[in-house]
Amino acid sequence: MSAEHTEKKMDTLNDIARELGVNKATVSKAISGKGNLSAQTRARILAFIDQCGYRPNAVAQSLAKNQTYNIGLMMPDEAGALDEAFFRECLRGVCKIASNNGYDVLMVMDSERPVEHVARLIENRKIDGVIAMRSLVNSPVVGFLKEKQVPFVIIGPTSDKEVISVDNDNRSACRDMTACLISQGVRRMALIGGHDNNCVTHSRMKGFWDACDQAGLSRNWQMVYLNVTRDNRLTEVMDAVLAQKADCIVCMDDYICNMVLIHLRTSGVEVPRDVKVVSFYDSILLENNIPSVTSLHFDAAALGRAACQKLIDSLRGEPGNDFALPGYQIIQRDSTK
Repeated sequence: MSAEHTEKKMDTLNDIARELGVNKATVSKAISGKGNLSAQTRARILAFIDQCGYRPNAVAQSLAKNQTYNIGLMMPDEAGALDEAFFRECLRGVCKIASNNGYDVLMVMDSERPVEHVARLIENRKIDGVIAMRSLVNSPVVGFLKEKQVPFVIIGPTSDKEVISVDNDNRSACRDMTACLISQGVRRMALIGGHDNNCVTHSRMKGFWDACDQAGLSRNWQMVYLNVTRDNRLTEVMDAVLAQKADCIVCMDDYICNMVLIHLRTSGVEVPRDVKVVSFYDSILLENNIPSVTSLHFDAAALGRAACQKLIDSLRGEPGNDFALPGYQIIQRDSTK
C-alpha cells in the first residue's frame, strides 16, 4: 500500500472502495464481518482501513444495527422538590455506566401523562430501552412498555415477576431504624409519609410495622399519616401528632422531615427535648440542620449503576448478574439523643 493512499483522508465507504478498486458493498461486508468475502480480501480492506484511520459514521452504524445507543430515563416530574438529592445521585450512577458502555441518556419527565412522553421516543426510534426511576402501585408505564416489548428496568420494588427491577432494601433498613428507636425507649411513634401510590412508601411502612410487631408494640399506639405532600396537610397532621404526644416523629424522606422540623420550630417545640425526629433517608437537604438528624443512609449512585447495567445486559441479550442490594447505614445524630 502506497504512502500516498494512507495520507489521503477517507471519510466514506466510497472513498475506500475507490482507492482499493472494489465496490462499496465489498467494503461494507469487510467491516461488518457478514456476507461472502474471501479472507484475503477482507484482510486487505481491514488493513487499509486501519492505516488510513477511517472510523464508521456512528449514525450510519446505529441505523444498520437497528440500534440508537440511547437509553430513555424517566425522571419523576416532582423530583426537584421531593427527592432531588436521591435522583441526582441515582442519575449520576446511570450516566456513568451508560457512558462506559457507549450509550447516551435521554431524559423524559414522568408526569401526569408519562406514557405519552415515552411513547414519542419509542415511536421515533430514539431509544433502545428505558429506566423508570420510580415504581408505582398502579403504573401505566409498565403495562405500556411490556405491550411494546421495549426492554426496561424499574428502580424500586415491584411484585411483577416479569419486570426487571433494582431497589435499596428499604424494608429491612426501616425495620432496623425503628427497632433502634424502640431499643432506646421510644414507644409511641408518628410515621409520616408521602404518596401511597409509590411502592417505596409501602416498603418503608412494612419495615416500620415489622419492628413494632417484633417488639410487641401495639399498632393502635402508633400513628401513620400518608399522602403528606403539601404544607396545609402537614399542619393538620402535626397538630394531631403533638396533641397525641408522640415520643418520636418518623419521616419517610428528608423533604417531609424538613417540613416537620420547620413546623416544630415555629411551634416552639424543641428537638429532641420535647420530641425525637428521624428520617428514613439521608441527604444534603438536612445537612446543616441544628440539631443534626438521625437518618438512614443509602448509596443512590450504586442503585443507578445497577439499574443501567441490568438494562444494558438485557439489550445485549446477556444474562444479568444477580443484583446485590446496596448496603445502608443508620446514622445516629443529635435529633434522637
